[in-house]
Amino acid sequence: MKIKNIKKYIYEFLSVFFAVTFAFLLDSWNQNKNQRLTEKTILKEIYNGLERDSIDLHNDELAMQYNLKAVDYFRKIVNNVEVDNDSLATYYFYLTRDAVTIQNTSGYETLKSVGLEIIENDSLRKAIIDLYEVRYKLYQKFTEEYDENKYMRNYFATINNSIAPNFKYDPRGNIIGIEQPINLEEEEKNTVLSYLWRLQVNRMDREGAIKGNKVKIGEIRAFISEHIE
Repeated sequence: MKIKNIKKYIYEFLSVFFAVTFAFLLDSWNQNKNQRLTEKTILKEIYNGLERDSIDLHNDELAMQYNLKAVDYFRKIVNNVEVDNDSLATYYFYLTRDAVTIQNTSGYETLKSVGLEIIENDSLRKAIIDLYEVRYKLYQKFTEEYDENKYMRNYFATINNSIAPNFKYDPRGNIIGIEQPINLEEEEKNTVLSYLWRLQVNRMDREGAIKGNKVKIGEIRAFISEHIE
């Protein structure tokens, strides 16, 4: 009887033990499955946001190319090299145009609200954090807060005062060309040329930052695609 009772107790104990253990493992499996689904959903959102960022950066890069062409165009004017009048209004618009940054951070904000640790791969998680917390914030500061890059405020007035008096207009007030040569005094000419040089250098710096961010975005999107397929 004692042996039967012992066997009964052991059987009941093992039954309860395995039931609890199985329930725990099942709950852990479901929880891990839900976390992976959440991770995949967030990564897809980040992936799509980075695609839009890449397009925005490509447009910024095209704008930089116009900016640099505008610098070269007005440098020719200052040096009394004949230019195409049809391009004047476009390059005048782009010469000292200020820039703003557009960054799609909704996916990353969702990630932070859920918890960064939801990203299982350490390297991917670190790469995403570096992009949004370091690269994006530095790029925004460099573009919008760095005083040297406030083109309209710093450079427009001096360049405009020297060159705009030579503009030609149609009856509706549209810029249609420029009278050449403009014949600036040496001191005034050198001042305008120095401003054009600074515009060129700053635009080239920003162009380099754009290309660097495009490369990093491409790397992270490729990394993400390996985890969501």
